[in-house]
Amino acid sequence: MKRLPTLLVYIVIQSLLTLAATAGRPNFIIVIGDDISQEDFGCYGHPYIHTPNVDKLAGDGIRFDAAFLTASSCSPSRNSILSGMYPHNTRAQHLHLPLPGDTITIAKLFQQAGYHTVSAGKYHSGDFIKPHFDTIVGGKPSGSEYWLEVLQDRPKDKPFFMWLASSDAHRGWSAQDIPHPHTADDVLIPPFLLDTPAAREDFAQYYNEISRLDSNLGRIREELDRQGVADNTMIIFMADNGRPYPRCKNSNYDSGMKTPFVVYFPPITDANRGKSSASLVSAVDIAPTLMDIAGIASPDTFQGVSFRPVMEDPRTIVRDRVFSEKNWHDFAAHERSVRTGDYLYIRNSFPQWELVPAADCWQGGYPEILELFNAGNLPQGFDWVGDRRPAELLFEVRKDPLQMKNLSDNPEYANILDSMRAKLDQWIEETDDVVPENPVPDFFSRKDNKKLYPDKQPGNHAALFFEDAAKK
Repeated sequence: MKRLPTLLVYIVIQSLLTLAATAGRPNFIIVIGDDISQEDFGCYGHPYIHTPNVDKLAGDGIRFDAAFLTASSCSPSRNSILSGMYPHNTRAQHLHLPLPGDTITIAKLFQQAGYHTVSAGKYHSGDFIKPHFDTIVGGKPSGSEYWLEVLQDRPKDKPFFMWLASSDAHRGWSAQDIPHPHTADDVLIPPFLLDTPAAREDFAQYYNEISRLDSNLGRIREELDRQGVADNTMIIFMADNGRPYPRCKNSNYDSGMKTPFVVYFPPITDANRGKSSASLVSAVDIAPTLMDIAGIASPDTFQGVSFRPVMEDPRTIVRDRVFSEKNWHDFAAHERSVRTGDYLYIRNSFPQWELVPAADCWQGGYPEILELFNAGNLPQGFDWVGDRRPAELLFEVRKDPLQMKNLSDNPEYANILDSMRAKLDQWIEETDDVVPENPVPDFFSRKDNKKLYPDKQPGNHAALFFEDAAKK
């Protein structure tokens, strides 16, 4: 019998030791959709949108019914998830601002712990934290073109963390080759929007992009099964903000901040397969949860709590309130909100400004809504449209899940209002939040959505504003 050369024996032993060391370490995947509200999935009750793979993930794992984002704006929301901090604490609270290079991200912590880290698809966090990912690949039109490739090409001797970010369902629509295209007859128009033929055609295309995202999730799960790592891979499926329509994206209503949130990780969730949880969860809780499950110490910068106990028992409560914020996103803004299981309170620092949706939400029927408002012909349920925003909003969400009736002026709710104010004030103090004296100005006109700076791009507006202010 021939003896293996010493060097080869050493290599074999080291390889076996590496495999042994990594075999028990869990892998992590965050699949994040773009501009999708929670109720637009079959597992959350939508009767017509085709989402068999998200529905199956919910059947195999746990569906969270009260998961909330910290911002209903793309990059601030994503940066908050990656950093475990509230947007105003990341120093990247406005749309398109990059995360600073000294930010501690979950990608960096996994990388330091020996994980292979990947961002595939839409990347929206700036250049400074790119070194936190071993691999970064983009893609259009869906942003998921490289998902299978990075999963297949990953080093097999290391655990992995993957941020799989789709551009679906961000405008403009481009979904193709989906199994079951939707029609206008499949559409359910929310009661706070106008139900018109044009709106139904537009929503049908939005549904198609959700289905394409769903199909890509299915391909990822098939590949995990093929590689034999599905049982040791935690998957979080979620979105960065609400659907790209008025009163959804870039709003503090549930239609903007409530995210689909499905968690699958057999070692923990198998005992509760197919169950749902009504426990409140915040996007800032994702970072400490992943560190908890990976056995990595969380840094002091993380501002959330681990929701692992909810995964172990969906009835567990880890927090009694969540906080969200709205900063510059096309238009100047400063709003803060606190949401409990019973109430939503929103505070607007600049009620003198006209109320308008995000610039890319005007395509969702807002000009028609504005025309009816100006003519005094808007139907009931459109209190969110007006020349000025209220300074305070209070909703009893169990009785009013769509937040259609503002109770802030109702004397019967005066004590509740005071309590919600106090909760928000405490959070503002604890997180060092301040109302800007010189907020980032509008990039578009609030009257007709036309650019106010034709020679500039909105993606650079906030950054250029801060650069100009620093020079003065």
